[in-house]
Amino acid sequence: MEPKKIFLHGDDYLHVIWSDKTEDKIRLLDLRKFCPCAVCQAEREHHSDWSHVFFTGDELKIKELNSIGKYAIGIVWLDGHNTGIYEFGYLHNLASGEK
Repeated sequence: MEPKKIFLHGDDYLHVIWSDKTEDKIRLLDLRKFCPCAVCQAEREHHSDWSHVFFTGDELKIKELNSIGKYAIGIVWLDGHNTGIYEFGYLHNLASGEK
């Protein structure tokens, strides 16, 4: 499944319209909290209570969305974090509550 359109919905959600005409809204908090980059994955593995990590301000604001081939997007957060590559399947799983 490929997205036809990806855009910010207000200040709190990333909205994805898929090729099958379904739509997902993904909380920016979830995008940041479950960033798939190696640094964030290591942090989640190292801290057993990662579920209580708080993100605020620039950490939850997207500066830029970048297409990565035909399989993913890259997100540049306002605080400068930019190493997560969010594959389309991963985005769909986040929207459905799977991590």
